[in-house]
Amino acid sequence: MTVPKPGPPPVAQARPADPRLAVERAMTALDGLADRPLAEHVAVFERVHAALGEALASPAGTA
Repeated sequence: MTVPKPGPPPVAQARPADPRLAVERAMTALDGLADRPLAEHVAVFERVHAALGEALASPAGTA
């Protein structure tokens, strides 16, 4: 049995100072979703939801 080796940790993206920019960035993940397999939609929605929650939970100017 082959055990997959862990890859490098995900690269953290710098969060924009303005939460509105973070919301716009999160929403761009939905671009082209209709062309992707349906099985991928849930993961995309979960990532967008998490990003929106982070952006909206941070006070303006401190994101």
